[in-house]
Amino acid sequence: MLCGMPTIIVAEIVSMVECSVVAIDLRGHGESTALDETDLSVEAMTHDIGRVYQQLYESREQKPPVILIGHSMGGALAVHVAAAGCIPEVSGIVVIDVVEGTALDALQSMQAVLRARPRSFHSLDYAVEWSCRSGQTKNINAAKVSMPAMLKRISDGVPATKLIKMSKVSSPIPTTNEVGNDSTGSSAEAHNSIGAAAAAAVIPEDRKADFNPVNKTDQNNQGFTWRIDLSRTEPYWSGWFRGLSSSFLAQSCAKLLLLAGIDRLDRDLTIGQMQGKFQTQVLPKVGHAVHEDAPVKVAEAISSFLVRNKLCEKIGDFSPPSVCC
Repeated sequence: MLCGMPTIIVAEIVSMVECSVVAIDLRGHGESTALDETDLSVEAMTHDIGRVYQQLYESREQKPPVILIGHSMGGALAVHVAAAGCIPEVSGIVVIDVVEGTALDALQSMQAVLRARPRSFHSLDYAVEWSCRSGQTKNINAAKVSMPAMLKRISDGVPATKLIKMSKVSSPIPTTNEVGNDSTGSSAEAHNSIGAAAAAAVIPEDRKADFNPVNKTDQNNQGFTWRIDLSRTEPYWSGWFRGLSSSFLAQSCAKLLLLAGIDRLDRDLTIGQMQGKFQTQVLPKVGHAVHEDAPVKVAEAISSFLVRNKLCEKIGDFSPPSVCC
């Protein structure tokens, strides 16, 4: 899995189909470290992913089939990894809400988007609340997991996720505090998420609507800032997405494209869809963070794709829903 906040989805997927899940913290994310964390080139990150695969499975006589799943940049990397052949047993690709034409157009305003973000936060609860109020995600439970993975403590650079683990908190995540109109979260998904349970404690449930994100650190320099300076990675942005559609269509394995809207398809993908070269599914009432806004629906779509293409065996009475498009 090459996407933020995988644990909520993983809990659902492994309850529906027989599979093992490897979720990678890419460089610049979570607790992973690299000599140059701003080198987010396609070459560097596909190499990282290939090395993780080798470390896990190189000694196995029989290599397992691999299904690559990624959101946004992670979705692009899933395609690049398959095309590069650094994982030899790719049986399927799931790309979540990334299309070459739309992504390249969006890059023109990316620096402005980054400048508009708060530079720092007094606490993790402020960061999570900003994530929801700014429209990054509609699901506060998801934000409690995804936002800490993008932050570090200003005073010593310790990743926020590591601090959460060190806090030894085991409170279950509440499931009633959804943000916006989407209510796709479930008690099962929340309580099965190890990372989510730990992260839940950073958000007091009686938070009032007086949120005010800060643009400067507190006097004791104990706030949180972004894990890496994304603005410095601009030279690599176009490389993530250029040629993505043709590369995606060229892969011979089973392919699923999950989208937040059918209007995101570019010309090449529209033609490919009409020719039946891949499966498309559009999820309603979600934003770009599809996997965060509707984790259960995304898990169902992925599990159905795996069963339908005979990549995994279903568990119990799981019944794949019909494909909408």
